[in-house]
This record gives sequence, structure tokens and C-alpha cells, in this order.
Amino acid sequence: MKTTIFSKTTIGALAACSLLLSACRGDGGFDYDHSALYVSGTDENPVVKFVVEDTPASYAVTVQSTEKVASDVKLLMAIDRSKVAEYNEANKTNYFAIPEGAVELENPEVVISEGNAISSAATVRVLSTEQFEEGCTYMVPVTIKGISGSMMNIIEGSRTIFLRISRVLNFAAVNADYNASSNFIFENAIPLTTFTYEMKIYPTGLVNSGPQRFCALEQADESKALLLRFNEANTANKLQVMTPYGTLMSNTEFANNQWYLLSIVWDGTNLLFYVNGVLDNSLAGKDPDVINFQRFEMGMSWGGYNSRQFFGHRFCEFRVWDRALSASEILGGLCGVAANSNGLQAYWKFNEGTGHVFHDATGHGFDMDWKQTSRAIYEGDMLPTPDAYKSIKWVKDDINKCAQ
Repeated sequence: MKTTIFSKTTIGALAACSLLLSACRGDGGFDYDHSALYVSGTDENPVVKFVVEDTPASYAVTVQSTEKVASDVKLLMAIDRSKVAEYNEANKTNYFAIPEGAVELENPEVVISEGNAISSAATVRVLSTEQFEEGCTYMVPVTIKGISGSMMNIIEGSRTIFLRISRVLNFAAVNADYNASSNFIFENAIPLTTFTYEMKIYPTGLVNSGPQRFCALEQADESKALLLRFNEANTANKLQVMTPYGTLMSNTEFANNQWYLLSIVWDGTNLLFYVNGVLDNSLAGKDPDVINFQRFEMGMSWGGYNSRQFFGHRFCEFRVWDRALSASEILGGLCGVAANSNGLQAYWKFNEGTGHVFHDATGHGFDMDWKQTSRAIYEGDMLPTPDAYKSIKWVKDDINKCAQ
């Protein structure tokens, strides 16, 4: 069976121009007649993945010159946690500075020796991840603080390298069962004029023919629904996204046995659909209106359709936001998000691993007890399904991994 591990795509681009054997002119072009310094690796992207599976873990940081130096150049490197906020502001991302005490910088004084173009290495050591919070992606900004022995310029866009900590996380998820398909209606509603709905799925039963419905998020009376189903009108494993603001069909043809993050965004004007953080399709929506989200449907619960339209899959990471996320924010949440993220109104990780209560990680009170669900046996006739919880199936194995 194929195992897919999400790798979080690095966000942002260099503020400076390419540095391959060149330096930048003031107008942003190249000037081969001038030499300059930059942190190695930032010539393509200032954000570099630093995989941390066990601690301590080390990463070597060096400084390069665009040409060999005529005499020794001494540089002082430092970890500057304040630069994470600067990066977030400039790139609309949501990275976190690594906690104090979790990281150290060894050999911060580096030297580019006469006749060379690359310095000795400073070593970043992650000592512990115990203070890391689930859903947070951490950065270690390593910057050039000082220089001596040379009048060479530092290219500002490449003064700092951002080491994005990538941890391989193993998580629990729910394995869908049509006998568990039912509806939970909350006591209170979440009013939405703009929104982002997100969920992670791992298909196992796509059949490429006949509708397969797996989720609906709607008002208490089932109106103004976000409804998701595959293979409507035999559309070759494409996903139909139905919303009060319009309906679109995915361009992606989904496959069994790999994880997908689905993100549906309404920004007040446009409906946008993302797959794994990449825009898949969009359309101009209808006039905006308030949606009072208050009902979660697992699977297709109505009558005998719970078995006839069953979609075999694993699922986790359902999120309801009251704002439109940017593409970079969506990419930053492939594995999870911080429970106190701006605009996050409800967040079911579905990672409890046991039991029948799905907890709202935000603390806003939208827990779901699957003993308290109901299903329409006949149209308009909602009846309690007190036994649906008995079919909740948990799974945690090597398939359920994500590189945060």
C-alpha cells in the first residue's frame, strides 16, 4: 500500500535577486564587477527545511562570497527570533519562533579564509521539541550580525536563513463506516459571512462510478450546506463541491491511498478550492449571505443511501474558519494548525484514537458526542441514532504520517 507523507512546501521568495556567482545592483539586476556576501542556501529561497526526527539535531550554516576573498573575512552569526514576525508580516504566513532554550548556536564566529569563497560553519542544534505545541510550525532565523576584516557588502535579502523545523508526525484518524453515518447538531451556531472549511482525507474506496458522498457542513435545518461528493454524473473520481455561493467540480482526479488536504474558501466574492494547498478551481459566487453553521454530517446518512453512496476513506483535521485563508496560510496547515489561530472557530482533529467524543481543540465548545446524533430514515424525518457511535473505527499506522 502506498504511503504518502505531506511535505510542507516552503513559502515566499527572495527579496533579493539570484546570487549565482553574482551580486545585486541597486536596480535589482546583476553586477558581476562587485562582490558581496550571503548566507549559503538563500540564493533560491530564504526558507530551508530542517528535518528533526530525534534530538539533538544539527544543521550547519555557512556564509558565501560571490567571489574568492583577498583576505580573511570574519563574521558573527546569531539566532534572531524577532525575524520570524518580520517574515510572517511580509509573506502572510504563520510560523512560530522556536521556544527559548530549545535551540543553541555553536561556533557563531565564522571565517572565510583568504582565497576561499565559503566560510567555516556555525552549527544550529535543536536540543528538544518538548516545548513544541501541536499544529505549530517553528522557524530558526540565523542571521549575519557583524563583519570584520572586509568592506564587502551583505546582500540584505540573503542576510538571514530561516530554518523551518520539519517533524514527522504520526497521528490517529477515523476510518469511515457507513453504519456510523449520522448528523450532529450543535446547541449554538457559528455565523459566517466569509469562511474557510478544511479537512484531510485518505481515499480507499473510490470506484469511479456513482455518487460517493462523505461530508456536509450546514445550518441546523440542512440548508446552506457545504456538500462534498465524488463521481457525481460519472466524473472520473473528481470532487463536486456544492456551496450556497455556487458549485464547482475539481480539476484533480483523486486517487486511492494518499492523503489530501481539502480547503474550500469563500472570500465574499469568489469561491476557491485548494488541494494540498494548491488552487485547483474557482468561480465567482452569488450575492453573499450569512451562513449559520450548526450541523455536521458524517458520510451520507439519509435512508439507505448511507450504504449505497458510501465512500471508503480515512479522515481527520476538520476546521471551520470565519475568514478566507490565503494560499500561504493553507500551505502552512498541511499537517495541522495552532488551536488559537486567528479566525479558527471550530477544530476537530479526530485524533483521539479511542471513544466516540470528538473534541473541539479551540475550546469554543463544539465537541461532538456521537451518541447524540440523528439520521433521516425518511425525508424530513430525523430519528436518533444512539448506536452509530459503536461503528466509529480508529486507525493509527505508518500511513498516518505527515512531515510538518
